[in-house]
Amino acid sequence: MTYHHPFRGLFALACGAFCAAQLSADVIETKDGSHIVGKVSKIEAGTVVVTTSYAGDITIKQSEVTGISTDAPVAVRLSDGTRIEGRVSGSAGGLQVAGQDGTITTTVAKVAASWAAGDKDPQVAALERKWTYEAHADIAGTSGNKSQLGTAAGIRATLKGPDDVLMFYTSYNRQVTEGQKSADQFKAGVDYADNFTERSSWFVRDEGGFDRVMGIRFYDVAAAGYGVDVYKAANETLTARAGVSFRDDTYANSVTPNVNEAGLDFEINHEARIGNSHLVNRISVVPAFADFANFTLTHESYYEIPTANPAWKLRFGINNDYNSRPSRGLKKLDTGYFTRLVLDWQ
Repeated sequence: MTYHHPFRGLFALACGAFCAAQLSADVIETKDGSHIVGKVSKIEAGTVVVTTSYAGDITIKQSEVTGISTDAPVAVRLSDGTRIEGRVSGSAGGLQVAGQDGTITTTVAKVAASWAAGDKDPQVAALERKWTYEAHADIAGTSGNKSQLGTAAGIRATLKGPDDVLMFYTSYNRQVTEGQKSADQFKAGVDYADNFTERSSWFVRDEGGFDRVMGIRFYDVAAAGYGVDVYKAANETLTARAGVSFRDDTYANSVTPNVNEAGLDFEINHEARIGNSHLVNRISVVPAFADFANFTLTHESYYEIPTANPAWKLRFGINNDYNSRPSRGLKKLDTGYFTRLVLDWQ
């Protein structure tokens, strides 16, 4: 009579499941003989990205890869533009992609990109315009020896393509200090820039609104001109813009003369990605042609960091509004500090 250990069947079943899991995984072979087991998430820009259960995402130089085998169909684009979806197999530098309509024989070096089957080619997606949206709000207050309450909110919608950017935005800021309004400002605008070369662009923009604390019942600045990327890298851009403008300031009192004049428009826009954080600096100066001493200057700088939920971010910043000829009895410079909760989505 043969005795069967009660755990032998379970052990065999576990081994079979483990082997099946190993067989069902993607495998990358490299020149030094290594075999990386995981899931090939993408091939792009000369790298192969493999997602593993033991080390997360591993990025391998494509030039070091000699073989790729996938357990399920993936989408592949070759250097000649050919696209096919199918299971990939191969070694010693050679590859075969077995699709529904046939098999293509190629090499690892000729694979320009790979992505999940059924998804859009990243090269095509990069050429499409995409909308992104942002909403922010903040409420701050104090009580006791000093009473202050402030609220601010804004929305921004951006349509961005490979060669142009269209942006709509609006915001409102209200501050009450010791029972008196210290800020009551609304603005809405549109900005469009078209890059006709890699570093050069033309732009048009228009912004209007009011600032009741500064005594401005209505203002509008329309401008158009030329922009150049003074510095442009993968994670940082410094853009200078210059053009002509038309400024319309209507004051609430009859003592301060209204402004209704053509002028110039100068802007500096700087953005930098530092890891997952975002640094932004913007400066705009609009002087009048008739009198260059009559100008407005707006500035905003902020530093943005992500929260545990990547859709939500915290923004810390400062803004300045300078009017060289404000309404009588008001200061030329108005400065604000803010901490904002920002939600962005696509």
